[in-house]
Amino acid sequence: MQRRTNGLLIALVSLFLVTSCDSKAEYDEYKSVPDKWHKDSIATFNFKAPDTINNYNLYVNLRNNNDYAYSNLFLIVELNYPNGKAVTDTLEYKMAAKNGELLGSGFTDIKENKLWYRGYKSPFKFTENGDYSVNIQHAMRKNGEVNGVENLEGITDIGFRVEPAQN
Repeated sequence: MQRRTNGLLIALVSLFLVTSCDSKAEYDEYKSVPDKWHKDSIATFNFKAPDTINNYNLYVNLRNNNDYAYSNLFLIVELNYPNGKAVTDTLEYKMAAKNGELLGSGFTDIKENKLWYRGYKSPFKFTENGDYSVNIQHAMRKNGEVNGVENLEGITDIGFRVEPAQN
């Protein structure tokens, strides 16, 4: 009986490890948002360029819950190259359907969104070897108001992902 229980335990752990590993990602990291995402809070991700030969897809990953009250999301994303060059983009993502239902994957009130950053229109290639960084902050505003949303509710985690482009 002991041997059968150990075998079952090993099989379950192996199944978990196989299904939880994602071999496509060259880099994949999340940072938790403690309670609310303050407008001055920047999530920074540091990584090495995988190579300067192949094409890659870059993604901003977000986890949000039902406290997220908007149909879209504006982000400021800054990509810093090893030589000091920086490229800053203001991006808009759709976060809810017309009926108000949050988009993304997940069966609970937590939804996960894999949002394109680079590689969707034209191939993205790291032009330099070395250390890159990406800074992400929200730039949300309420309609008709000049000042931005100071504390954005409903975002639980912010992530960044680099994966090889499919040819």
